[in-house]
Amino acid sequence: MLELDEDIESGVRREIFEETGLTVHVDTLTGVYKNIKQGIVALVFRCVPETTEVRLSDETTAIEWLTPDEISLRMAPAYACRLLDALGSGPPCVRAHDGHDLVPGAAPER
Repeated sequence: MLELDEDIESGVRREIFEETGLTVHVDTLTGVYKNIKQGIVALVFRCVPETTEVRLSDETTAIEWLTPDEISLRMAPAYACRLLDALGSGPPCVRAHDGHDLVPGAAPER
């Protein structure tokens, strides 16, 4: 969540730092995702780490680097697609989900 006086990139950097201890450079918007049950819209950005030391927080139980296959196997589709979309090189995807699964027929729009 963004603070009222915070721009989007600053909010992305703050959230990543709070949850992982990593300092990042915010790169490209890779997707817009709407949870249709909660009415929440998430913007997802590809980021480049500027530091390497990670730490857990109250909001983070583990930090792992995963391959695309591991992402698909270990995460709910609604969240796996965010990471997989971020690995792509096209324009941002726009998707809707129910909190776990993508909405049927909600193919990525680019």
